[in-house]
Amino acid sequence: MSRRALRRLRGEQRGQEPIGPSALQFDLRDDDDAEEEGPKRELGVRRPGGAGKEGVRVNNRFELINIDDLEDDPGVNGERSGCALTDTAARGNKGRARRGNTESKTDGDVAGTAPPEQSSASGKLRKKKKKQKNKKSSTGEASENVLEDVDRILERIEDSTGPNRPGPAPLSSRKHVLYVEHRHLNPDTELKRYFGARAVLGEQRPRQRQRVYPKCTWLTTPKSTWPRYSKPGLSMRLLESKKGLSFFAFEHSEEYQQAQHKFLVAVESMEPNNIVVLLQTSPYHVDSLLQLSDACRFQEDQEMARDLVERALYSMECAFHPLFSLTSGACRLDYRRPENRSFYLALYKQMSFLEKRGCPRTALEYCKLILSLEPDEDPLCMLLLIDHLALRARNYEYLIRLFQEWEAHRNLSQLPNFAFSVSLAYFLLSQQTDLPEHERSSAREKASLLIQQALTMFPGVLLPLLESCSVRPDITVSSHSFFGPNAEISQPPALSQLVSLYLGRSHFLWKEPATMSWLEENVHAVLQTVDAGDPAVEACENRRKVLYQRAPRNIHRHVILSEIKEAVAALPPDVTTQSVMGFDPLPPSDTIYSYVRPERLSPVSHGNTIALFFRSLLPNYTVEGERPEEGVAGGLNRNQGLNRLMLAVRDMMANFHLNDLEAPPEDDADGEGEWD
Repeated sequence: MSRRALRRLRGEQRGQEPIGPSALQFDLRDDDDAEEEGPKRELGVRRPGGAGKEGVRVNNRFELINIDDLEDDPGVNGERSGCALTDTAARGNKGRARRGNTESKTDGDVAGTAPPEQSSASGKLRKKKKKQKNKKSSTGEASENVLEDVDRILERIEDSTGPNRPGPAPLSSRKHVLYVEHRHLNPDTELKRYFGARAVLGEQRPRQRQRVYPKCTWLTTPKSTWPRYSKPGLSMRLLESKKGLSFFAFEHSEEYQQAQHKFLVAVESMEPNNIVVLLQTSPYHVDSLLQLSDACRFQEDQEMARDLVERALYSMECAFHPLFSLTSGACRLDYRRPENRSFYLALYKQMSFLEKRGCPRTALEYCKLILSLEPDEDPLCMLLLIDHLALRARNYEYLIRLFQEWEAHRNLSQLPNFAFSVSLAYFLLSQQTDLPEHERSSAREKASLLIQQALTMFPGVLLPLLESCSVRPDITVSSHSFFGPNAEISQPPALSQLVSLYLGRSHFLWKEPATMSWLEENVHAVLQTVDAGDPAVEACENRRKVLYQRAPRNIHRHVILSEIKEAVAALPPDVTTQSVMGFDPLPPSDTIYSYVRPERLSPVSHGNTIALFFRSLLPNYTVEGERPEEGVAGGLNRNQGLNRLMLAVRDMMANFHLNDLEAPPEDDADGEGEWD
């Protein structure tokens, strides 16, 4: 029979035995374990102590936790052992009373007959415990205060090294100028800052438990309305790594190449429905999605156009190489490869939608991403846009840092947009009230110096800028030969194109009254310099004649993608006369082809002359026994082709007179005719 059963029969309670000198002994075992060990239990474990200290037998080993602390207290001398034993017994009684069995009732009765000395000792022990808790809390607070003091010391050290804004940070702690942050690629992050999370996420449904899409992406969020994703045959491979840069390229499988050939045929048919049918079989074909997005945008269906671009980005992001990083700024994609151009165009279109949506900070991050893919060549000429997005996002420090780091090797001051935008960034930075007074005054002086240099280098910008802002200049400015109409007429065509692009995009940033008054002051200062015969004025004039003879191809490509009317109208004739495809505007002359499109062999080419004439009038016309090409929807059957052909021939004969031959009407300004 165990000891526990014997105590129950006797009505005794564990821990209430009389204390004697012989009983002061430690026992760190449970009763049941001690019963199994037999005679070993009698040896016990004694706690070492000094002279005059006695051991206490403890049945629960976890009750020894606070005993050492009690011994260290000099206020409790001879009663220490009794207090500890009484407290352990009381705690044992409470623990057994919670079990709800008959033992708890017996223990409670026995505990009630405890002598008053033990109750007073337990009260003293409770006070000691409260003091110990207060000591622990005070030590915790002291440690927190120490940490706060360390943080304050570090902040003082940072402040003593130099100002945080707008001065540059240490080079070791600064990230790359083209570093992209993942959180800024999500437009919801910016919208939440403007309108709150409840307004942005209020209409969104909770995500489904079953994941339909294979991976999480940074550029877009997959939608439940999209077709189920299956690999379309698009992949990415690592070409080489050198000098800390990694060069990648997208690849098309044979299946994707067949879809690409069908897409080119559908584009040549000039029928958007053919692209729709192609997307039914290949729902994640990138070029088809981008081309159909343009068609929806022309029809004022902005929501569908944006959705198609996001689907194209999702398809390409799912094909990323494991080593390809969006944020490092060290991954390169060669624009000369046609497979890579789709990613550039998809990012640009998404950036345009984000800017129109009112998310300039997110659009700036996409602009940095496009520029980081090939910063040396800059195939889409993002340097003509990044300053505008930085000003709209009020990220003046970034624009100033980019100008300071790239001016030495890229000559950014020779671009009109950078020359005026950086000076405006310094001025707007000087208007911030949270900056110290000396920083504001230094930023104002720097802004005045840069705007005077910009006006001296590009005098043809002033009057068109004032006209766009609906501001009438005074007589001294408009009648002066330096800023007069002659300044705009005499500048080279390439420079006129850059000026038109900048004014069409950023003129509204100058409409603030404080900005206009600051601009007026510096215009008069420049006029005084010109009248004084400063040699810098003549040097700038000679530089304009040499540098801006002809714009490179990437600037023309950027103008076409921007769709700014003033800039498009300034394009040279050799660009406007050639055909421009929306899925590949102005491809590079040194394109690197990985596969070649097969030649189209049409049965009509071997037919008679009349069939060739009909095909020239109606490209979709099919003669009897000929089927439409595979993958092209909406191919006309024989009856439809004959009907449209007869209508065309009837209109031609109505306008044709044998006795009175008239010259054919001139084509439209775009060079494209249209049949009724």
